[in-house]
Formats: sequence, C-alpha cells, structure tokens
Amino acid sequence: MWWVCHLPRASWGPGLGRVLQPADGRIPFLTHWSWPHKGERPLGLSRAFIRHHGSSAGSGPPSRRHGQLFQDISASEAVQHYRRNLAEWFSRLPREERQFGPTFALDTVHVDPVICESSPDELFRPTAELALEHQPPLAGLPALALSQLFDPDACGRQVQTVVLYGTVGTGKSTLVRKMVLDWCYGQLPAFELLIPFSCEDLSSLGPAPASLCQLVAQRYTPLKEILPLLAAAGSRLLFVLHGLEHLNLDFRLAGTGLCSDPEEPEAPAAIIVNLLRKYMLPEASILVTTRPSAIGRIPSKYVGRYGQICGFSDTNLQKLYFQLRLNQPDCEYGAGGAGISATPAQRDNLVQMLSRNLEGHHQIAAACFLPSYCWLVCATLHFLHAPTPAGQTLTSIYTSFLRLNFSGEMLDSTDPSKLSLMAYAARTMGKLAYEGVSSRKTYFSEEDVRGCLEAGMKTEEEFQLLRVFRRDALRFFLAPCVEPGRQGTFVFTVPAMQEYLAALYIVLGLRKTTLQRVGKEVAEFVGRVGEDVSLVLGIVAKLLPLRALPLLFNLLKVVPRVFGRVVGKSREAVAQAMVLEMFREEDYYNDDVLDQMGASILGVEGPRRHPDEPPDDEVFELFPMFMGGLLSAHNRAVLAQLGCPIKNLDALENAQAIKKKLGKLGRQVLPPSELLDHLFFHYEFQNQRFSAEVLSSLRQLNLAGVRMTPLKCTVVAAVLGSGRHALDEVNLASCQLDPAGLRTLRPVFLRARKLGLQLNSLGPEACSDLRDLLLHDQCQITTLRLSNNPLTAAGVALLLEGLAGNTSLTHLSLLHTGLGDEGLELLATQLDRNQQLQELNVAYNGAGDTAALALAQAAQDHPSLELLHLYFNELSSEGRQALRDVGSTAKGGARVVVSLTEGTAVSEYWSVILSEVQRNLNSWDRSRVRRHLELLLRDLEDSRGDTLNPWRKAQLLRVEGEVRALLEQLGGPGS
Repeated sequence: MWWVCHLPRASWGPGLGRVLQPADGRIPFLTHWSWPHKGERPLGLSRAFIRHHGSSAGSGPPSRRHGQLFQDISASEAVQHYRRNLAEWFSRLPREERQFGPTFALDTVHVDPVICESSPDELFRPTAELALEHQPPLAGLPALALSQLFDPDACGRQVQTVVLYGTVGTGKSTLVRKMVLDWCYGQLPAFELLIPFSCEDLSSLGPAPASLCQLVAQRYTPLKEILPLLAAAGSRLLFVLHGLEHLNLDFRLAGTGLCSDPEEPEAPAAIIVNLLRKYMLPEASILVTTRPSAIGRIPSKYVGRYGQICGFSDTNLQKLYFQLRLNQPDCEYGAGGAGISATPAQRDNLVQMLSRNLEGHHQIAAACFLPSYCWLVCATLHFLHAPTPAGQTLTSIYTSFLRLNFSGEMLDSTDPSKLSLMAYAARTMGKLAYEGVSSRKTYFSEEDVRGCLEAGMKTEEEFQLLRVFRRDALRFFLAPCVEPGRQGTFVFTVPAMQEYLAALYIVLGLRKTTLQRVGKEVAEFVGRVGEDVSLVLGIVAKLLPLRALPLLFNLLKVVPRVFGRVVGKSREAVAQAMVLEMFREEDYYNDDVLDQMGASILGVEGPRRHPDEPPDDEVFELFPMFMGGLLSAHNRAVLAQLGCPIKNLDALENAQAIKKKLGKLGRQVLPPSELLDHLFFHYEFQNQRFSAEVLSSLRQLNLAGVRMTPLKCTVVAAVLGSGRHALDEVNLASCQLDPAGLRTLRPVFLRARKLGLQLNSLGPEACSDLRDLLLHDQCQITTLRLSNNPLTAAGVALLLEGLAGNTSLTHLSLLHTGLGDEGLELLATQLDRNQQLQELNVAYNGAGDTAALALAQAAQDHPSLELLHLYFNELSSEGRQALRDVGSTAKGGARVVVSLTEGTAVSEYWSVILSEVQRNLNSWDRSRVRRHLELLLRDLEDSRGDTLNPWRKAQLLRVEGEVRALLEQLGGPGS
C-alpha cells in the first residue's frame, strides 16, 4: 500500500529553517527500507532507512559554517563518545515496544506530530468551557516544522528559547527522544552539542546545591573534558529540558537569585531559572517541553516561541504511522525468534482495512488524533494477529499503555498531596466510566462529565487539581462525539477505555455507598476503642454493680464484622453484575469479544442491532475481562507504579466473590462465542489455580463456528491445557484451524476423548501434527472426526502411521476428505496395523469399485472393525451389489454401508446418511450430491417394488419422502 503524505517533516539540515520540497509538490512515502546489522551504524552518517519527506537521512556531518567548536582531538573524541553513549541510552525501548519485532527501533518508524505556533495571548486567555477544551487545535494556526523552531520570529529577532507544550498523549517524550537520536546520528548539524535534562530527574534532587557543570558531569561523564568550552559554544549548544511540569520554578529575584557561573553550586531549579533568564550561558539555545498547565511557570518575556504539539491532526499522518508500525519486517517473530504470523499481504490488508475505517469512521480518526492512541491501536492489532508473548493479555496492554503515558507522574508538582495523575483519573474518569456501564450508555453530556469531575469538591486545592487535570489530561480520556446527531456529547477516546476504567474504579474500591463510607469510619473507630473500653469497664464492674455494661461493650466488637459483611455483600453484588454481563447472550450479537474488538478497529461491519431493542442499549463484554485482568499480579504491580495500588486482601476478596458467582453460572451450557469469552476471562486473570477450580465442571468444549485465530488458540491452550480432568468432547468444527493452531491446541487435545475437526480446510501438512498427536503417550482420543477436510491420500498415509501406534482410537471419520482410490487402497493395505478401530467412515471420497471392494474385504478380516461407511462414492450398481454381498456373507465381520437400503428393507443407517447430507448441504458439490441422491432414490423405488411387505413399503416411502425433500432443496426433481 502506498500513501502520499502532504504534511512535510522538515530536515534538521545545515540550512536550518529551509524545507526542501519536491518539484511536483507531493511527498511520496517509500515503503521499502533496510536496517544495517546492530553495531554497524556509524555515528555522524545518515541512517540506513527511508522515511517520509523531510527526513535528514542523507545529510552530511554537522555544518562547519560557524566554525568547528571542538577542534581538539581529545575534545572531538569526547563528543563522539558522548554521542555513542547518548544514542545507546535513548535507543533503549520499553518492553511494550519490543513486541513489534527484534529490529524495531524508534529511529526507523517515526512520524513527527503536527506542531502549531501559538502566541502568549492565546495561551493565557481565560480557561475555555469544557466543550471547547476538547476541540482539536484550530486549523488556522501556523504549522511549524522541526527545522523552523529556532528560526527568527516575525520581527526578525533570533529565537533562543522554544517551549513545546501538549496534553498527555500528544507525543512529547517520543519527539524529544527522536530529536536526541537525530543529533547523535549527525542530523542536527546546527547544534554541535546537545545536552538533554529530565526535569523529573532534576526534581528528585530537591534543594541540594549543585553546579550546572556538576549536573552535566554526573550524568554525562564523557563531557567532563569539554565543560570549560560550554560558554564559548553560543547558540550551537542546545539544552533540552523535558517535562518542565515536574519543577517548581520561581522567577522572582527574592526567590531565585541571579547566577551566571556554570560552576557555582545552586539548587537545580535555580540553575534552570537562570538558564531560562538567559543570565547563565545567555547565547545557548533551549528547548522546553511541558504540559499545558505548567506553561505559566516561565514568564513569556523569556520565551521566544511557543509551539503546541497537536498530534496527528491529519489522517495521512495516522495512516503513515500505521503503515510503518504494522509492516515491520520482523513482526512475525516472537520473543524466541520463531513463530507463525500474517504474511506481508495479510499485513497490507490489515493496513488497508484500517485506512478505510479512518476515512469512513470519523470517531476513530478523532481518537487517533493522539499519537498515543495510534500506538494502542497498533498494539491491539498486534495482539490480535501476531504471536502473543508469554503472559501478555489485553488488560496488560492497556495497563502498559497507561504506564507509558503517565509513568507515575504527579498531577501537580506544586500540590503538597503529591497525588498521582493516574489515581486522579481513576477516581474521576473511572466514576464516569462506571456510571456509563451501569446505565448502559457510552455518550455523555457536559453535565454528566462535570458531575463526575466536580463531585464532592469543597476546597480551593481540589479545584486547582481539577483545573490542571482538565488542561493536561481530560482530552486523553474523552473526545467530542463526531457522529451525526450526537454533537455536543462526549465519548471515551476508545470504547474499550471506558470499560477498562470502569473495571479499575471497581477493583480499586472507589465505588462506595454512603453506608459504606460512614460505616467504615465508625467500624474502625469502634473496633479500635471497643476492646479497651470493655476491659476497663470489666475491671470497674467487679467493684461496682455494673455487670451489664461489659456485655453491651462486647457487642461493639461485632460492629467491624458486621461492616465486613456489608462490604462482602457489595463485592458479591459487583461480581454478580460482572458475571451476568459476561454471560449476557444476545441473539443478534453472537461474535466473541476478540472479534468484536478487531471489527471495531478495522471497520468490519458486525451484527446489527436488534430492531426491537432500545437504541441506547449497549453491551459491555470487555468490562468483566478487564476486571479479571486487573486482579492479576502483574497488572497490580504496574498499577502500583502508577499510584493505584490494589491491596492483596481486596484482590483476594474480589476473586473469591467472582469465583462464587462463576461457580454457579459457569455450569450452564454456553453458546460457542460466550464460552470463548468465558475462557478469555480466565486468560486475562492469569491464575491457573482459580481457573482450574472454576472450570473443573467443564466436560464439553464446543467452539464450533468460532474463528480460531492464533490468539484464540493460545487463550484456549493456556486456560485448559494444564487441567487434569478429561474433556468428554472437543468440538472445533468450522473454526478455520491451521497446522499452527493444531500444535498450539495439542495440550487440550490430549485431554479430549472425542475430537471434532470437521470443515477446517486441513490439508496433508496438518496430518503430520495429527499423527504426532495420535502417537503421544498421553493421547486418550476415542473418536476423531476429520470430515470435509482436503486430507488427500498423502495425508491419510501420515494418519496411518499414527493409527499404527495408537491404542485409544475406536471411531475415525474421513468423510469427504479427497482420498480417492489411492487413499482407500492405502487404508486397505495398512488397516490391520491398528487393532482397536471399530468404525471407519470413508464416504463421499470419489473412490471406485475396486478400491472400495478391497477396503471392504480388509474390513472383514479386521479383528475389531464393526462398521464401514462407503456411501456416496463413485460406485456402479454392480459395485454396490458386490459390497452388499461382502457385508452379508461375512460372519462376524464389519457391516458395510453403501446405500439407504439393505435388500428390500430400509438400512438402519439411513438417518445417519441423510443427516450427513443435510448437515453438509451448503458445503458439498450440489450437482454431485444431487446425482448420488437420485441413485439412492432409484434404489429405494426398486426395493419398494420388490417387496410385498406393507410395513417395509411404508418405511421405504417415508425415506423416499426425505430424499425428495433434500432434492427439492438442491433444486432437483422432487418427484
């Protein structure tokens, strides 16, 4: 797939501020690139990949038009050493990024967000209303390329300090990381030295004094030698201050004194203030990134240019991002270096479907306005379509997504409560999300949002925190609805985020009734003082006639237990609601939750809403999945890093309440899609002991008709593969299984007694896996159904190897598997290698008289075979009669079924034959089936004419009617 991007990413070339344009004004994106081997990329040279227009790939070493600053050999080597160290540090990606493949690197797949220049008047105007705050940046704002950040302003003044601001999720951290790597690779030639500082790191130092040189030397040891040259660097020295919201800056002279000496020890905040004042290193260039709420911490007179990071406000940038992420050449390899994944054509198809959905579904485009949500879409698609790393779940993707964006940040560094941003979001947005789930709605009015944000606020500090949250993070969670007829309402940026936050709100114990809030405080107080008071009064009562008082105070000890029961009842009510949501079956909504999620991203039209249903009714099937996932140990550990700890006791009590409800409702027979959802819940929970106890009553695994993707196979194998009890039946008919799926599901197959794999398009290559399954020493399969799979004779040869060493199989169905004469002859010659088989079905395989007769004779000699199905093969009248003769003359041998009749009577297997035809009527060759049915009808008519028994005539007439009905369905003559 080829896209044209009309928003240029300008290069950081020698002509800073000059944007190169192709002659035709268009900007083609080339989808081919290559990576050198690790360690072979030279610093200072262009990187070996092709990016969209404006990349610095191909630019030369840093420009010398200002004069080389570090001409000394030792200084030059120190800078090169520093570049290598810095590149190695900033190239390290979190675990969540490594899922996209071993060669994935930020500098190979990067799309710059749109940056719009803004003025102080726009920044410091009164806070807008809620509805306006959520609107994307105005299209009229002038756009800035990265190369233009330090260009002279409109008045011709040189810009030395640039402040880039953006809400959570707009890509500030990624942009800084990318700029640093660009400099390391020689693609920022305007700057001979770049020194990045994390303001979060600086804030952790507190007021401890340290000089600027000490701060640089402590973090970047190779720069010790060139620290004396910093003052001479001028504008060729660039400081990058990332995350200014972590620092409390005081620009008053009474608060922060003037200091121009880089070697003078000062508090880190004071050093930053003097750098921004241009009192220390006045000619140095400074780039600051911050959240919108902290822009006012720097007086506007010290800022040369403001730039708002606007994310991907153009869908072309969104498409480009998805193209680069999803078409990684090593996406198909898992952590171990091997795996089966989508082909390049399939990956291109994913990108094309997503592209069409972006163009036609404006709400998804509104969500992908934030680069963070583009990452979430890619991670979800990767989870659904690529090999799943061990232990990765959908809940862990969402939890990691929040960790990547919030990473335990405080909401407001100036607030003494030090409340984490994620904890505040869980309390406010979680409340809104849960109210939406409980009232079954996804659209929220401005009053709904305000009600949840401002609930219970009484102090000025609380309103200040709300102001910061609204400016910095509200747009991350909520987006204006752009659907027709829904203008003026808000939705969660992605629908699944509403269910995740609602589940988080519950498991954190934030949902409390008035009785619980008051009762908990009373119970804790009474429980704390009741025992001491009872002891004192017990002593006093021995001296005074007050023996009734200790009895009364002993009753106070019961209060904590009573409150505990109230809380327990609340947990049970939540568990009940969760389980009911999980097992809420809708006749018109039969897709499993994974297919629903894929369809919502790729734009596949799902089942339509039932016409009699109220229009606002919604199904929240991910809510219980997320509840289970958030209780897993891994997700609780990550949430603790975000400032949202879940106590072990609370997790245990929630799990017990859920297990109690699942134990009751989980025993019912579920439709295949609902059963898969049940298994997916256990997969998200990641607790084998819990799952083994709840699923101990499961005896039949019926997933017929569910499209078994690699992820679903992994889910089923992870949940059921380690169980101990046998499964009476595993039905995976018409599940689009492939050999890789068979290998994944082998632990489940080893527990099955009956295994149905019909209608899966399994070819000869799958038979090697089935052979290994049959030869496994733990195999206990007694019935194996492989009908309607193109196994061919090559496949049955492999199956015969498995049959030779298997001791459990008694019933084998090879109906309509394309065996032909060669396959039946192989069976005839090697059937005696298995001594346990009791029934063999090779009907509808296109075999002729000779091969069928040879197999029938081998069946008569088999010690255990009782029944052989040969109907619907290419048999002549003489061949059918010969087969009947073999079956009738043999004593104690296998019965051969070739027709609906046996002599002048109806065969006792007539219903078996016709039910097979009825079941496969839509998948078999209709003309061929019609021809066979006409032959069977002729046999029935002949038998009816040959008998005088009225009872037999009546039976034959009845079966004739069934055959005629089938012929009518096929469009053949009914009479």
